[in-house]
Amino acid sequence: MALVLQQIFNGLSVSSILLLIALGLAITFGLMKVINMAHGELIMIGAYTAYVVQGLFASCLPASVFNWYFAVAIPASFLVAALFGLVLEMTMIRYLYGRPLDSLLATWGVGMILQQLARSIFGAPNVAVTSPSWLNGGLAIMPGLTFTYKRLFIIGLVIVCLLCMFLYIYRSTAGRRMRAVMQNRDMAASLGISTRRVDATTFAIGAGIGGIAGCALSLMGPIGPALGTYYIVDAFMVVVLGGVGKLLGTVLGALGMGLSNTLFESFTDASIGKVFVFIAVIAFLQWRPTGFVSLRTRSLDTTD
Repeated sequence: MALVLQQIFNGLSVSSILLLIALGLAITFGLMKVINMAHGELIMIGAYTAYVVQGLFASCLPASVFNWYFAVAIPASFLVAALFGLVLEMTMIRYLYGRPLDSLLATWGVGMILQQLARSIFGAPNVAVTSPSWLNGGLAIMPGLTFTYKRLFIIGLVIVCLLCMFLYIYRSTAGRRMRAVMQNRDMAASLGISTRRVDATTFAIGAGIGGIAGCALSLMGPIGPALGTYYIVDAFMVVVLGGVGKLLGTVLGALGMGLSNTLFESFTDASIGKVFVFIAVIAFLQWRPTGFVSLRTRSLDTTD
């Protein structure tokens, strides 16, 4: 029983990390239809922001407040990554809407530039972020079953981010404008909505969530310039598996991939388990191409 519960907890932990990474793509790719291959580098920016905040707390503030640096690192990672995303949207992405292949190639090049910039500033070797003392250790449930505080914190962070995104997209005026622009840009513009401003804000929010994901990943191990490349493919798969443009589908896709990945790895190794997950995703998409949750639309067919 302890082994089964530990595997379920590990699967939920992996799912929460994938969900936090994929939330940003659910906006930029799912709603805006922009294939942002630089999303992994935005995750990397968030992780390095946490590293910089840690250094500032260690060098400029008393040691008694060091344990609270992570509470500052989370909003700082969001703001820094959102700023990078805003600049990227205003200088390049806004000219590539409706051109997915061009956006793929352009953002892939931007990702390479950001990786090299990180190597020039922080160096090629990986760096480590020291976890606050209140995140060390774990919660012992029974003999052989321990829930680590780091993974519990990440799960809680994902729940908070998911709730904030739901309230913003479905319960706020800005969210309604965003959905209106993504569904019918011309009609939204004719009603007085500034589509340019909505585009920039939406892309910046998606980038900021990627920064929060990078900040959370800094708790799990060393960070480096190529941090985001390890997760970007899985993040796209989560969005496609869940259903493009649906927040609930992203949650279901992350849960499906995280739990199945842990299940397959429990009786194989990491590489073979990943292969089984890819095969399962491909088979599922052959059966249900729209993913777990399909976007309902109404169309009017006219004949001449």
